[in-house]
Amino acid sequence: MAIITLTSDWGLKDHYTGAVKGAILRLLPDAQIVDISHNIPAFDLNQAAFIVRNFYQDFPEGTIHILAINTEAAVETPHTLVFHRGHYFIGADNGIFSLLFDDRPQKIIELDVMQDSDYFTFSTRDVFVKVACHIASGKPVEELGYPKDNLLQKMAFQPVIQGDVIKGKVIYIDNYENVFINISESLFKSAVKNRKFAITFRSLNYRITEISKSYKDVAPGDMLALFSTSGYIEIAIREGKASSLLGLRMDQLVTVEIL
Repeated sequence: MAIITLTSDWGLKDHYTGAVKGAILRLLPDAQIVDISHNIPAFDLNQAAFIVRNFYQDFPEGTIHILAINTEAAVETPHTLVFHRGHYFIGADNGIFSLLFDDRPQKIIELDVMQDSDYFTFSTRDVFVKVACHIASGKPVEELGYPKDNLLQKMAFQPVIQGDVIKGKVIYIDNYENVFINISESLFKSAVKNRKFAITFRSLNYRITEISKSYKDVAPGDMLALFSTSGYIEIAIREGKASSLLGLRMDQLVTVEIL
């Protein structure tokens, strides 16, 4: 049984998700379709990549992931199939693949698939579904297009170390309003070692000087920092909404000062 995941910026109001699921089931009636998220902000490749990076390896190898964010094809952003670590990813080569993977994928194929519709605004239904069902049927992926060597590079902002300060930024806010910073656990530990530190944002009034193991390490309503399962520093408020209450927004500066 094929597993096909859907990640999109369609929202939940419109017909797009239903149309894609129907098209999959028409071609592959026994497919297992898994909705990941349809609430990604419109055209936001960074947030889409953060979500996909943090779920895909929990699925069995052979899973097919449809990335339905900014999918209109162009010469610069062709429809593309990527095979990486046992998983298949279908989307437009608009930079999302470069944000997903830290190393080069095993296969990159520029798709050459005729669509059934004369319209070019719904690539996920008219192209990506056919590609997913082709893969799920066990047919060679080489039949879908042409090998290519490179992916369009979209560089995510990386944290910067200046002396005894690590400068990072907010890269994701989840449904609980927990705030994820682009400072990884490995970078933090290699820079800080066993020294004291202060995580600071907005002003010196907002400082966290220790890393917690869980939310319950602090009292309800208190703020904390921990290493999340994503591998990044997470700022949270126990049983509260850190983003709203602390005034933390996307792309906002967060620093780690080594004392």
